[in-house]
Amino acid sequence: MIEEKLLSRKKPTYAVNEPLMRYLEKYNRATSIQVSYDDLLRFQGCVTVEDKDGNDTLWVRCYYSDSERDVIDNHLKKIYDILHSDGSDDLLDYLSVDAVDYCTFGNTKPFRIKIRNILNDGFTYFYVKKADASRIYGLELEHLLSPHRINFLVYADTLIEEHIAGIPGDEFIADYLEHCNEGERTQIAKEFVKFNERCLIRLLGDMRAYNYVIIPTHDFDRVSYAIRAIDFDQQNYEGKLKVYRPQFFKENFPMVQNVTDRLKGQSIDQYKREERALIAKRLINTQTRYRSLIKCMRADELSTLDKIKNLRKELQQFTGDIKFKYARNMGSVLATALEFVKRNYQDGNMKGLTKF
Repeated sequence: MIEEKLLSRKKPTYAVNEPLMRYLEKYNRATSIQVSYDDLLRFQGCVTVEDKDGNDTLWVRCYYSDSERDVIDNHLKKIYDILHSDGSDDLLDYLSVDAVDYCTFGNTKPFRIKIRNILNDGFTYFYVKKADASRIYGLELEHLLSPHRINFLVYADTLIEEHIAGIPGDEFIADYLEHCNEGERTQIAKEFVKFNERCLIRLLGDMRAYNYVIIPTHDFDRVSYAIRAIDFDQQNYEGKLKVYRPQFFKENFPMVQNVTDRLKGQSIDQYKREERALIAKRLINTQTRYRSLIKCMRADELSTLDKIKNLRKELQQFTGDIKFKYARNMGSVLATALEFVKRNYQDGNMKGLTKF
């Protein structure tokens, strides 16, 4: 299990540079709707948001002056329309901003926007955050290399993310895991192995239980589960390789124990090879867009020199690939890791690199 000291106390925010903004504009990730994180900070008052049991959720519900509320609501509805529809404004009259909540916990401190369709009372959420280049790269890599697609928009120094539905990992471990039957627990074990491998390969760090969700899906006579990251703040920032392996976080110990109890070593290696092969295929199928993204990352500052040196050293020892020695920044480290996986796939050599 991982020690908290391996994580930096507070990761800095990295500004969106010109090459990255051009990339976002090219692939329709940028918006001109003038809603900013700083605008939402100008709330006049707030009340605590409690869960169904009356516990403090660490979110507060924000209230704005009448003069600002109409403008903010209109911009937020337009953002929703662009995220989930064609942005034509035809649906705006049928949308209502039911709540603007502010999170008081963690580094990101996002706003959560609840949008309701007044015709049928259906609702969904999206988030407004300070734009951070690390997070944007993480979101885009999730879109390109994971089984999941994700929508987000950037305006100046503001990031808008769609809501990822699911049961928070810590809540699932506490309230649901022990009630799953043997078949379900085995399937969850398989998915955790794959999730662990996916985070390692694309260097997505800090996947403690509250930074991913479990998504149950009813399939004929069974329930299947998927595990999906929801926090991308720690995309290739830290210098310790263990930070990129969810299995080492103490919060994930019940998930690791579930794997140990239900999967043999050969099955674990099989699922790891399957995940690496899938990532290699996605990498090959998205080459043009991926190369544009990596070009931006290679030209960007995303970590400190000490962290870069340590991570490339550990990755060289882990894989035996000397090419890591020549990676100059985190973008190059990530590119080397992904090229290593692609090369092994193309050579037909996808054997497990390490024991779980």
